[in-house]
Amino acid sequence: MPRSPLRSPKPSIDLSQHLMLMREQSPHHPAAEETVAEVPAELSSPVLFENDWPLELEIGSGKGLFLATASQATPGHNFVGIEIVHKYAKHTAARLSKADCENAKIISGDAGPILRDRIAPGSLEAVHVYFPDPWWKKRHRKRRVVNETSVKHFLTALRPGGRFHFWTDVLDYFESTVEMIAAVAPEFGVPIPEQKKQSTHDLDYRTHFERRSRQNQIPVYRVRYEKRG
Repeated sequence: MPRSPLRSPKPSIDLSQHLMLMREQSPHHPAAEETVAEVPAELSSPVLFENDWPLELEIGSGKGLFLATASQATPGHNFVGIEIVHKYAKHTAARLSKADCENAKIISGDAGPILRDRIAPGSLEAVHVYFPDPWWKKRHRKRRVVNETSVKHFLTALRPGGRFHFWTDVLDYFESTVEMIAAVAPEFGVPIPEQKKQSTHDLDYRTHFERRSRQNQIPVYRVRYEKRG
């Protein structure tokens, strides 16, 4: 399902405490001239939040519903999202700013180099990937967020016992991913099914894509993995 159009955040909303940019990834980035904090050389709770709380990472944050709700529901954890589409990253930063989410930030950029170069081994509590682009055409599937390379990065970045959550409404993506993880990252063990919870209000969903899938009665496939010690 395509994303709906977004309006730019109001200029009066301060994004400086919540938005970071991988500016060096492209000199032609839409935010190249914006005053946005650079992503630090290391993503960790002490560097980003000046505390030692467990750090959770979401890849593909979209409109930021998960980051906002999870950070408010889990005040003893920090959350960082990565969103490659800049206007969605800005929208998420505005959502976090308006909700006074002091334990959440969003990065505008590509997750691949960040996972490879800026996250210390064994430093993450959890990795979340919800409803990633399925890249339907076979020749494009190498672009999928959850692939052999990224799964190995997740495994390295997570602490023993750390969690990887993967949800999608595309059965082929789900089945091929479960098979791939079993082959390339056996340290994750068997996938653990996650149950949907009953929503109590219109935004009581993990992401907007979950909301739309459930409202349209589209099956959602939910699992988590826990890294073996």
